[in-house]
Amino acid sequence: MNDKEDAKADRFLDCIGLFCPIPIFNTTHEMEKIEIGQVLEMVTDDPAAVQDIPRWAKRAGHHFLKLWKDGDHYHFLIRKGT
Repeated sequence: MNDKEDAKADRFLDCIGLFCPIPIFNTTHEMEKIEIGQVLEMVTDDPAAVQDIPRWAKRAGHHFLKLWKDGDHYHFLIRKGT
């Protein structure tokens, strides 16, 4: 399976209207609620997240799968690591 193309979110987090560092704090908290291997979709309108979330995921031991933009919103898919 190609993780980057086939991943489906197990949980969704809305961070629209929240700005750095709140999206990272909220994403960290949500990742604690899911099992290893599950996928979180986080959406935000904070442009800083485009760089912050992939870096955070790598440091935290998670797998950054995908980023896409829909209007003013950025969507991230992150698979929980160990």
